[in-house]
Amino acid sequence: MEANRIDRTFGALAKSGKRAFMPFITAGDPDLETTAEAFAALDRAGADIVELGIPFSDPVADGPVIQASYTRALGAGLHVDDIFAATREIRRSFTKPIVYMVSFSIVYRRGLESFAAGAAEAGADGLIVPDLPVEESGALADAARKNGLHMIYLIAPTTTEARRREILRRASGFLYYMAVSGVTGERQSVAAELAGGVASVKAETRVPVCVGFGVSRPEQALEIARYADGVIVGSALVKVLAAAGLKGKAAALAELERAAGELARATKSV
Repeated sequence: MEANRIDRTFGALAKSGKRAFMPFITAGDPDLETTAEAFAALDRAGADIVELGIPFSDPVADGPVIQASYTRALGAGLHVDDIFAATREIRRSFTKPIVYMVSFSIVYRRGLESFAAGAAEAGADGLIVPDLPVEESGALADAARKNGLHMIYLIAPTTTEARRREILRRASGFLYYMAVSGVTGERQSVAAELAGGVASVKAETRVPVCVGFGVSRPEQALEIARYADGVIVGSALVKVLAAAGLKGKAAALAELERAAGELARATKSV
C-alpha cells in the first residue's frame, strides 16, 4: 500500500526543519463549491494538511463558530456522500493530506468499514473522531488502518495518565494536543503551561504532536511552532468563510487566503 500522505508530509517537514500548518474548514459552509475553492486558497496560502469538518447536529468539542457553520451546512441538506464526492473532486488538484473531523455517530450509522473505505476512496488520509474514547476505538482504528487511514487521537492537558498511555500506544499520523481544555474557539493568549505539556508528550512518542484549540493569530502560531510539530487553526478561518454570505464569495476567499498565509508564514518562520 502506498505510504500515507500524512507520513510523507511530516517526513519532508522534519528534513527541512519546518512545522506543519494545518487549517480546518467546514464541509459545505456555505456550499461545497466554496469548500473546493477554499482548498485551493489554502493550498496557495501554504497549508500542509487540511482538516475538513463533517457537519453534525450535536458536536461535542466545537465552539459556537464551528457549531454555527455545521448548522448552516446541515440546513442546506448536506450528506456524507456529498462530502465524499466533493473530496474526490478536490483531489483532482489538491495533493496534500486531508483529514476528516467526524462524529462517531455518523461513522457508526454508516458502518465502520463502509465509512473508512468510503473516506479512503474519496481521498482522505486520516480520521479525527473527538467523541470516540480511545478505549473504545479499536474497531474503527482497525478499519481505518485496513484502508490506509490514520486514526488521529486528541490529548488534553487534563488527560489522565492511564488514558494518556493508551493514546500514545495507539497514536499514528500525528497527535492532536489541545491547547486548552474545553471547546474550540479563538483565545487571546497561549497558556503558559502549554510548552511543558507538549514537551512531555513529545518525550514519550515519535509521532508528531500538533497543537490546536484556541489558536487564531500569527503570533500564537509562531509561539507554538517553537515547540510543537504543527499548528492547527479552525474557528478563526471558519469565521472568515462565514462572511461569504455578507461580503460575497470572492472577497471571503481572498480574505481566507490572506489570513491563512499569515498563519502559515508564522508557523514556518521558526
